[in-house]
Amino acid sequence: MGLFDRNTKEHVGLALGGGATLGGAHVGVLRALEEADMPIDYIAGTSIGAMVGALYAFGMSVDEIEGIALNLDWPDISRIALSRRGLLTNDEMGKLLDKHLGDIYFKDADIPFAAVTTDISTGEKVILDEGDVSEAVKASTCIPVLFEPIEYDGRLLVDGGLKESVPLSAIKNMGAEYTIGVDLNAHRTYKRPENILDILNNTLEIALKHLANVNHKEIDLLIQPNLAEFSRSETKNIDKMITEGYKAAKQSLDKEGMA
Repeated sequence: MGLFDRNTKEHVGLALGGGATLGGAHVGVLRALEEADMPIDYIAGTSIGAMVGALYAFGMSVDEIEGIALNLDWPDISRIALSRRGLLTNDEMGKLLDKHLGDIYFKDADIPFAAVTTDISTGEKVILDEGDVSEAVKASTCIPVLFEPIEYDGRLLVDGGLKESVPLSAIKNMGAEYTIGVDLNAHRTYKRPENILDILNNTLEIALKHLANVNHKEIDLLIQPNLAEFSRSETKNIDKMITEGYKAAKQSLDKEGMA
């Protein structure tokens, strides 16, 4: 590992981790990486990381992504589902992507992109890098029980965070030789739940912390924003999360002499 040399021909992969609304921090990370002139050759995302990653991989600027994030609320990405498989549907998220990017396919990305999901029928990790991007992002962000699973190519898919919270394997499979990982769950704390959504959030966070963590020693540049004070289910502090993402990325880059 060690200092990245911009003069080498190493391909750089960016793995954006899951964390529901904590994903606002990814925007700050992207801004810091751009300021450091860090080249990104591959992008992969898990859960909210897949949504932010898709926007960036298909040519949207950091300013444009920030504008979307700051104006995002739950009704923009979900609605009640008349289904036995979930309380809500995240079809609105797919529509949001289509609104900003159009009807897009993986092969058309400016930066090669992949989304990590979990097959809820088999427990397998499924990396999506072909076909319709909106459907793939919907699958990757599909929190079990809260959202109904997504039918994709014969599989029943849900949130990729169940298998890999930071999608390191995806960027390595794509050809990344130097890896950057963004872990949104490193500094999480738990609070006494007040409702069913809080209980679901705590359950998922505890499970992800113990079951889906990436071996951080395998990541060349690890960025871990301190998001302990923020809820995964609230959107009112997105601006502060963006700031924390930026600060954490700058600190990591400074430490490696890249800023």
